[in-house]
Amino acid sequence: MGDSSTEKLAADLHEALADKEHPNLEKAMQLALSDERALREILGGIVSKDDGYRYNCFKVLLQISETQPHVLYPEWDRFVELMGSGNAFHRSMALRLIANLTGADEEGRFGDLFDEYFGLLDDEKVMVARYLVQSAGQIARRKPHLREKITEKLLDIDQAHHAEGRKALIKADAVEFFETFFEELSDKERVLAFVEGMLACSSPKARKAAKAFLNEHGHGRT
Repeated sequence: MGDSSTEKLAADLHEALADKEHPNLEKAMQLALSDERALREILGGIVSKDDGYRYNCFKVLLQISETQPHVLYPEWDRFVELMGSGNAFHRSMALRLIANLTGADEEGRFGDLFDEYFGLLDDEKVMVARYLVQSAGQIARRKPHLREKITEKLLDIDQAHHAEGRKALIKADAVEFFETFFEELSDKERVLAFVEGMLACSSPKARKAAKAFLNEHGHGRT
């Protein structure tokens, strides 16, 4: 295709994604799935200096990674590299995309990435750690053999450097993971003890999550 068609494609993408209030994500996704050039443009857009455009490009990729992870799996190394970015937003995006791409990871590449990925529980930004924990369930669903290993990482959240109030928010996210997989976990007692310890934390959100979990699974521990 000639330069004119490429220019039109770029213009269509910009029109679809530049509107911060009402981006046409569906149109952009269809363009990305039907034209390799559009996909390349959106992949580049996730590091754009334009915050709105960058976020909309990410949302398109996130939707593709959720519904058709095989389309983005060839970009695995790109997202792994983004995990090491000095920009916390980039790291957060990479964590969420990689979690979804484990659904297409027939090569088992996440196994080699596991420690580096979960090392970001101790990221300097609590936002990154929270997105990681919120994405852990996606990995555990797609890689059930890693559930116990993921659980071990989440139970060690106290080893992270975060201030106690922020750590409590990360723990509240972890409770959602434990709620989802509790019946499949082998060390239920350790999970219950972890959640019980949250009852004395400073975060109302964390205390509420802990109480709800213990009411369901704790047999009177509240």
